[in-house]
Amino acid sequence: MKVKKRHSLLWKYLLLIAVAVLLLPVAFTTITILFYEPSRGVLPDGKGDFLSALDVEALWHEEARSLEAAPQADVAASLERWQAEYPDSTVVWVDAEGRRVMQAPDTAGYPASWTRAETIRFMKDGYDADPFTVVAQLGTEGERGFLALTVPRRVFESEPVNRYGLGEYSAIVGTFLVLALFMAVSAMFFYRVRGRLLRLRDAMTSPSAPGGLPEPVAPKLEDEVGQLERAFNDMLAELTHSREREREEEALRRELIASLSHDLRTPLTAIRGHAYRLAQEASTEAGRESAALIDRRIGQMDRLIDNLLSYTLLSAGKYPFHPKPTDVARLVRTSCAGWYATFEREGFEIDVELPEEAVVWEIDPGWMERVLDNLFQNVLRHAKEGRYVGVRLSVDGRGEARIAIADRGGGMERGSGEKGAGIGLSIAELMLREMRLRWTFESGPSGTTVTIDRNLNES
Repeated sequence: MKVKKRHSLLWKYLLLIAVAVLLLPVAFTTITILFYEPSRGVLPDGKGDFLSALDVEALWHEEARSLEAAPQADVAASLERWQAEYPDSTVVWVDAEGRRVMQAPDTAGYPASWTRAETIRFMKDGYDADPFTVVAQLGTEGERGFLALTVPRRVFESEPVNRYGLGEYSAIVGTFLVLALFMAVSAMFFYRVRGRLLRLRDAMTSPSAPGGLPEPVAPKLEDEVGQLERAFNDMLAELTHSREREREEEALRRELIASLSHDLRTPLTAIRGHAYRLAQEASTEAGRESAALIDRRIGQMDRLIDNLLSYTLLSAGKYPFHPKPTDVARLVRTSCAGWYATFEREGFEIDVELPEEAVVWEIDPGWMERVLDNLFQNVLRHAKEGRYVGVRLSVDGRGEARIAIADRGGGMERGSGEKGAGIGLSIAELMLREMRLRWTFESGPSGTTVTIDRNLNES
């Protein structure tokens, strides 16, 4: 299923990058506003700020109009105040006859008398030049002459003033702030994605539902991780259904084996009875041998049925299990004594080495005897040509005991004509596992050794 663009993690992160790129010019503008302010001059008499030559020109004409009927002393005082406020400026008052009435500062160098041509040239030279020059008539029709102000144009150049002393580093600071914000948002973005992935990992690796299966997760979003969560839930649902089907099939199989075991045992008992009667009434040696063969085969069938039933009960956890502290050395000795006559009749060399002191395991004695009987029977059936069986119970330096049963047959890889279905070994393995024991096999052309010891990993 394809993820829609508005839900895709890739598109979300690309959008995040685009927003960060767009924020860079906004950040520069904001930093300039926050950290800088334009320089502003203060007009005489506290009349406010001015930022341009046009402001000064307008205010100069306004000042001239206010001095139209003012005494000469007031006009001179006003001009001196303007010059004092702007030390780099010069002011001059020329009357209608072209005589210089006053200048400030006194070293300004204006001529004492002005002709009309000089006045026109002064105005022409000062137009749109540096220094900036503004001329205003004094009087309604200029009957009192004119007032001139010259100011260096640098006064009107608004140089930004750094409020916090960052200077040229303000651009770096702005870039750093945008990058820091981008990294913080990115970290939060990936932290959330990582958290969802970890939650999914924990759900996969921490089985909590019956059967050892993980619990399904609740998808929160429609992005790629959400699709992964849904795929995990679908897989889990299929696996759960498969497990349930396997359990049903296993239960059916066990029920079938138990029923067959019971149904087969009843006719076998009747057949064994008739075979015994035939053996009693047989008049020839061949007849008696045939009856004995029938009885042996019936015995094998009975043991096979018993093994099938035992394996089914063990697999279902319904086979009687009664563990208790048991002297393993005594149990092995008793089991060897029970099989001694059989091995001796078959011409086996019997080598038994058991300690005199007790070796105690927490096991079910009946189960352990059945395991040993199965191993001894396998030696008789599959390693008869070696004519040797060795049984040893040893204790290592840590106090851990192990049982070793060895033969000198051709090994497990060679096989034998007596090979069966292996149900006996499966039963023995289930019993050992339940008793927290384990066995290991070492097999080769010179024989096989089976070692049984405690499984310390499960103790």
